[in-house]
Amino acid sequence: MKSIYDVIRRPIVTERSVEGAEMHKYTFEVAREANKFEIKQAVEEIFGVQVESVNTMNYDGKARRRGYTVGHTKAWKKAIVTLKEDSKAIEFFESLT
Repeated sequence: MKSIYDVIRRPIVTERSVEGAEMHKYTFEVAREANKFEIKQAVEEIFGVQVESVNTMNYDGKARRRGYTVGHTKAWKKAIVTLKEDSKAIEFFESLT
């Protein structure tokens, strides 16, 4: 990986992810080639928190049609980051609740 800012692509803001933020679980889209250790390191350094665990999920692109033409949506990776109990919360998600 080039830098920690290349690992974390964007936060995922859905009803389910905002509910998870109340339990210190935060959801991000991450680089497909990033592993759990790199994701943990990036979140700790960017947000200044202590990470307990990282769960990742790979999503394949889906086939989409537009008339006769067939294309695909992009494949991506999602990470659910659980913070330690004594860690501070991530401020971005706190403003959503």
